[in-house]
Amino acid sequence: MILKVFPLGPAETNTILLACSRTKRGVVVDPAQGSYEAVHRFLKKEPLTLECVLCTHSHWDHIVDASLFKKKDCLPVYVHSEDAGNLQTPGSDGLPLFFPIEGVAPDGYLEEGGKMDIGDLSLTVIHTPGHSPGAVCFYLGKEKILISGDTLFQGAIGNLSFPTSRPDLMEASLKRLAALPKETKVYPGHGEPTTIAKEERTLKYTVRE
Repeated sequence: MILKVFPLGPAETNTILLACSRTKRGVVVDPAQGSYEAVHRFLKKEPLTLECVLCTHSHWDHIVDASLFKKKDCLPVYVHSEDAGNLQTPGSDGLPLFFPIEGVAPDGYLEEGGKMDIGDLSLTVIHTPGHSPGAVCFYLGKEKILISGDTLFQGAIGNLSFPTSRPDLMEASLKRLAALPKETKVYPGHGEPTTIAKEERTLKYTVRE
């Protein structure tokens, strides 16, 4: 397996390049500002065939370069249906945009329990609403790896004060992640990797009345 993290853009958003080391087929997760150039620099050293772009959610810092991958590389872009509107019209979620972002019409939707094979890798979609209504995580069961977007970080959970956030749903989402194997390595949307075991306390978030 090839997993390369690129912290990029003003929010140091983690764009992740995930690929099968045998078939050299891969995907781009959360195309932050500058990710198109960063990924293609990497591809000059490690030739891979990109298949698609996956978005853990549609907040602006996670989708900036989606249009470049779609237009220049003809890659389909996927997001959960509940976050599709903001992918197509960035800023429609009520978050301010600090520079213009070209919207992208999704080519398909990431739904709960959906499966995707990337060469020998098998990825499962876990719908984890809270930070955004259509937030998802990507789980590779064999490798025990979770790409958590902005649902779970090292020592923190995603911001629940945004206009479209669903604080009432975050507790259930975190409980689902807490049920994963403790040794699961977590790659968040910002910051350093962690594990489910290390985030045991973080995952015990409860809704405050």
